[in-house]
Amino acid sequence: MLQLFPIILLLMSGLCVSGLAWSSTRISSRPSCSDSRHTCRQLTISSVATTALKASTMASTWFAEEESFTSAPTSSPSLSVEQLKAQLLQLGAALDRGQAYNPTSGEYYSETMSTARSKIQQLLDTAESSLPKSLTDIDGEWELILSTVHHGIFRSSPFFLAIQESYEYAEQKTFGESGINKSDLFFKLHELQTCSWGVSKVGRIAQHIDASKQYLYSTFDTSLFSLTVIPILGWFKLLPTFGGCVVTAATCQEISSDTFQGRNVARLDMTVDYTTSRKVPGLNGLPLLGDFIWKIKVPVGAIWKLLPWNKGRDATCKVYINYLDNDFRIVQDIDGEFFVYTRPVVPRPLEGFD
Repeated sequence: MLQLFPIILLLMSGLCVSGLAWSSTRISSRPSCSDSRHTCRQLTISSVATTALKASTMASTWFAEEESFTSAPTSSPSLSVEQLKAQLLQLGAALDRGQAYNPTSGEYYSETMSTARSKIQQLLDTAESSLPKSLTDIDGEWELILSTVHHGIFRSSPFFLAIQESYEYAEQKTFGESGINKSDLFFKLHELQTCSWGVSKVGRIAQHIDASKQYLYSTFDTSLFSLTVIPILGWFKLLPTFGGCVVTAATCQEISSDTFQGRNVARLDMTVDYTTSRKVPGLNGLPLLGDFIWKIKVPVGAIWKLLPWNKGRDATCKVYINYLDNDFRIVQDIDGEFFVYTRPVVPRPLEGFD
């Protein structure tokens, strides 16, 4: 009798399971609010999965699966111009327009910067030759999204380009046996003095090209004392944040054809005229100076000639335009470093410059 007890239990449990299955079948056969909600949830999950699938497909379309930022850059000749442009936009965001990689601080992000350089080269190799013929072709506003230059993305300004080019006239372009480039050392020291401890931050960088006046206006926003607290104990800002938009105006010659690093390029020659500043909405100007600071115009071009080491030369500079379409422009400085510009999503009107 005791031996039959386990068998009886198994039979009873089987009947219970069969009954539950029959009940669930009857219940599921009747439409109900809960069933409708369940169907909605299923449809929602299905739609989300479809959206995710589409997103993943789009991601694989824009960003090749074989590409890896942790490995050495590989060539992807199959990528289209639009795909490469999308990748440069992403790399510009990841590198904070290029200033995230700073060899003074360390070599972190160096592989990402190498990938960015590779993508620019791929775009130049893939795209059909599209170079401007005149200033009218590049007229309007352009915003910097990526630069491969070391020690400050503000070096896209004609003022700093002229400083860089002035070292080409030096009798010795490097320091002794160390081989350190004098212009690189200057920009490194400038960056250390202006950006140490987070005192100064570089914001939006743009260029306005006025073909009718043959002027290029280079602008970059800077803020001072954005974050100033007592370490560990700090719960409030010690100093107010202030700053503005630094504007360098340069005259432009008409674009000419040239060759640089084995490529056909369009050469843009400029001469620095003056530097001034403009107020940035939401950012206070220098204390005590009020609106007077925005009216100051420094005649850089005239002062430049008076400096003894310039020997009466104008503050000239040049860049080489490698690529141009409706929304992208890629240029190089005399050292071969790249600056990538796009038409701005949020334009800033050019007012008050003459």
